[in-house]
Amino acid sequence: MNRFGITSAIDAGGGFQNYPDDYGVVNELHKKGELSIRLAYNLFTQRPKQELADFQNWTKMTKPGDGDDFYRVNGAGEMLVFSAADFEDFLQPRPDMAPIMESELKAVIRHLAENRWPFRMHATYDETISRALNVYEEVNREIPFDGLHWFFDHCETISDRNIERIKSLGGGIAVQNRMAFQGEYFVERYGAQQAKRTPPIQRMLEMGVPVGAGTDATRVSSYNPFLSLYWLVTGKTIGGLSLYPEENRFDRAKALELYTVGSSWFSTEDGKKGSLAQGQLADLAVLSSDYFSIPEEEIKNLESLLTIVGGKVVYAAGEFSSIAPPELPVSPDWSPVKEYGGYTQSEEELTVGATASHAMSLHDGKHSAAHKTHQWILGDEGLWSLGCDCFAF
Repeated sequence: MNRFGITSAIDAGGGFQNYPDDYGVVNELHKKGELSIRLAYNLFTQRPKQELADFQNWTKMTKPGDGDDFYRVNGAGEMLVFSAADFEDFLQPRPDMAPIMESELKAVIRHLAENRWPFRMHATYDETISRALNVYEEVNREIPFDGLHWFFDHCETISDRNIERIKSLGGGIAVQNRMAFQGEYFVERYGAQQAKRTPPIQRMLEMGVPVGAGTDATRVSSYNPFLSLYWLVTGKTIGGLSLYPEENRFDRAKALELYTVGSSWFSTEDGKKGSLAQGQLADLAVLSSDYFSIPEEEIKNLESLLTIVGGKVVYAAGEFSSIAPPELPVSPDWSPVKEYGGYTQSEEELTVGATASHAMSLHDGKHSAAHKTHQWILGDEGLWSLGCDCFAF
């Protein structure tokens, strides 16, 4: 991640990531001073129908802000209750949340509000957001949120009315470039007209809601921030489909601001990081080309030549190679990275580019064909099939 200039991340949690048992490795790295990325982490409930018990346990064990500027508790989510989790697979019809969603969600939100825990919730569709906001408004009348940093993740199909409701409750919206990877599928199911405002980021900003940009890595997207910036600037999918009119795209400075200054609000660190300014954390990256002047198509190929976190060099390449920290061993040791280099190596660095391009040309990328054909990979033993893995890109 340092290779792409990343100095901070907000971890939304995930399945099989139970606190505190599964945090031992990162805790040890932090104690040894070996973390190279600042990490604010949210606690993600692990047990369907026992979500409230999870959060009741965790609020006794820790609290938001516990830790330091390198490694700290950020709050709850993005899974708050399993009954409110609408998946983001646009190959499938929109799911309806179970009738029990409201009662389960209210119990958790009430507990978090009582304990002043910031929270985030995964929500793809406006229908899910509406029902969640009904709960939030009800709890807020009893226990005012009153400046608590809470937000929705994703919000691809959110309506103006629900953006207004989020604003009135003091919430924010964290957007990610999932449409860069699934835009074609969304258009096929819902149409190009609906895709023009999916998600309606410009409208969110016009209405005064805090917005931060990210990637939703690694399940849905890559952790490469320049793919997300490319999507914000060009309005295109990784496959080249143009999704957005000019009014829902951003100039490069604004896109970068959403990714840096904008996202700092979501870790309750606004004013502390996100800018090169006196008094803010000493984190920066020197990029391989000028982000502001290169052709748009080259944005997604950017990398860092020098990444500094807390005044310490954590990655260096090219002309800065002489000050690079020691390379970490590749794990597992049989990983192709050991032989072929890291993720998205350039054609000059990676000799197998032609093979990969040939293999991809055998899969036409269309949803209808994806269910009829297999993707073939050209390897040492000839052609072999993975089945259709277009969902993973």
